Amino acid sequence: MLDQQWDNICSYLEREVGLSAYKSWITPLKLCNIEGSVARFIVPTIFIGNWVSRNYGQKIYDAFKNEGIIIDKLEFNTEKQTGLKKENPTIIADRTENKHENKVDISLPSSPLDSRFTFSNFVVGSPNELAHAAARRVAETGAVTFNPLFLYGGVGLGKTHLMHAIAWHIKSRHSSSRVLYLSAEQFMYRFVQALRFKDMHGFKELFRSVDVLMVDDVQFIAGKESTQDEFFHTFNALIDNGKQIVISADRAPGEIDGLEERIKSRLAWGLVVDLHPTDYELRLGILQSKVEAQLKIHEGIEIHHGILEFLAHRISSNVRVLEGALIRLFAFSSLVGRKIDIDMAQECLVDILRVSQRKVTIEEIIRKVADHYNLRMTDLISARRARVIARPRQVAMFLSKMLTSKSLPEIGRSFGGRDHTTVIHAVKKVEELRQNDNQIAEEVEILRRMLEA
Repeated sequence: MLDQQWDNICSYLEREVGLSAYKSWITPLKLCNIEGSVARFIVPTIFIGNWVSRNYGQKIYDAFKNEGIIIDKLEFNTEKQTGLKKENPTIIADRTENKHENKVDISLPSSPLDSRFTFSNFVVGSPNELAHAAARRVAETGAVTFNPLFLYGGVGLGKTHLMHAIAWHIKSRHSSSRVLYLSAEQFMYRFVQALRFKDMHGFKELFRSVDVLMVDDVQFIAGKESTQDEFFHTFNALIDNGKQIVISADRAPGEIDGLEERIKSRLAWGLVVDLHPTDYELRLGILQSKVEAQLKIHEGIEIHHGILEFLAHRISSNVRVLEGALIRLFAFSSLVGRKIDIDMAQECLVDILRVSQRKVTIEEIIRKVADHYNLRMTDLISARRARVIARPRQVAMFLSKMLTSKSLPEIGRSFGGRDHTTVIHAVKKVEELRQNDNQIAEEVEILRRMLEA
């Protein structure tokens, strides 16, 4: 009878608080018994009990009332307290840890892990090879190797994928390990809630009792002094206890404005790894791996040869955009019954292709040309007229006219304040040389491809 009533109450609470909050806070509750007007629950930790009491207490009273049960008091005890009789029972922190308990993570407010983000689904290339190797080492090694492991890079380069992969791998190999993965925003939110309800003890107990702490997008706490202070002390406590920390951000520790110097120095203690922008080969490899999954979903769809190469070449800024473009193509093909070819891709992805079109700068052109001809950038914008410098300078001017929307006077000013007529002469000269000199033509083409990649 009681079990059925509790099931009805849970269904009511799920509707009231939402699925996410229900799974995080209501599911861990275990109704022990009802004596008089007191409902007794077993909770994994003091933090869970306090949180539920303060945030969902009234809803629980209402849920019992709907079942015809009048409750005046909710009592939350940990497993250790079960069976203890107290006149005025209070929640006492259960400081014992059961390392063999496979359900320890139920008390951790960890963000959900994406089942797609595993090491087996991560495509490795030269831009992310080091980051992947470091993440593997952290996940597979029992002892702490790099502490912290700091991953940084732009949007859609695989930071979150690697963090999820580490968590999945540790959980699969060491089920008793307490792995807490969350964003820096969630860390701050829980810190603020602890301050609001005067439960800093529960907050500290929760975050400092984990075996692996993983914080995504740590740049979010920049400028937030109180949160940084607590993060600093949490960081130190875990390091001192030999626990693993994995951090990600959009830039290197020293480049995060608003982050305290003491935190920057500690984030740089371990291994700092940069995930570089993807190159053509890596983007193509990612697309090839994703196509297999899409073909399983959309059976019978014909994809024209060269489509993947087209996408890898045209969409270079973001892997998420790249994957989204592929999903859109398959969905469009499935809905309208067309094969996926170049014409269809250009029609379907017109907005993505327009936004993803690479904007080449004159500075970038000067740098590439200087590297190619083994010169300094200052040589190309200097007044020197030696042939070994003048010819590469003309090539750089030609590429600037070809690949940018800058006017001739603007290009001239970028090359040491030269007149627009000088640029015109350079462009005509290189065009003539391309017609008559195969080596020059090949060099210009190589440079153009490098700049557009």
